[in-house]
Amino acid sequence: MTALAEECSDILRGEHRQVRDLLLGAIEAAQEGSPVRMRAPLGEIAALTGPHFRYEEEALYPLLTSIFKPEYVEHLLGAHDDAIAAARRLVELAGQRSLSDGEAREAVGPLRGILPHVSDCDGLSIMVELLDEPDVQVILDTRERSLVAGLDLLEWADRARSRPTLREPAAQGGAAGAAEGLPAVRV
Repeated sequence: MTALAEECSDILRGEHRQVRDLLLGAIEAAQEGSPVRMRAPLGEIAALTGPHFRYEEEALYPLLTSIFKPEYVEHLLGAHDDAIAAARRLVELAGQRSLSDGEAREAVGPLRGILPHVSDCDGLSIMVELLDEPDVQVILDTRERSLVAGLDLLEWADRARSRPTLREPAAQGGAAGAAEGLPAVRV
């Protein structure tokens, strides 16, 4: 593995750990019925995942089509669709004064649902090792541009994402991606 591939893998792993830990904090707050406590981790997740999803979709996933079947890459993109759709509902729930038991369960489902995507994507970091160094540099350069743009998940999805979000919150059945895009300012 080149030093550049190792750097990229370390970055991916670090970001996935951060999202995992923030998701667990948001789950705990939702289980307590506290939208106020949900806001901080959801806002941090939003700030992290806007740039993260962007460089995954614009650089990493297209490069992985040389390794994986197109259906798997489409599955990864679908998980992002789910995350974006769920985030929209979680923004509403986190904006309330309190959560009913049913609303707390509604929030916990998608928050837990995104955890498998986080762990699956963390496994992609070892696939980066198989890419040529110029391709790894493309990922890192795209990541840097995404960080400079500073769009949270919903801002990126609404203003800059090249793929339309294909799923609506109700179609998710409580799975996938919920907290990955809740802007701290708007919650």
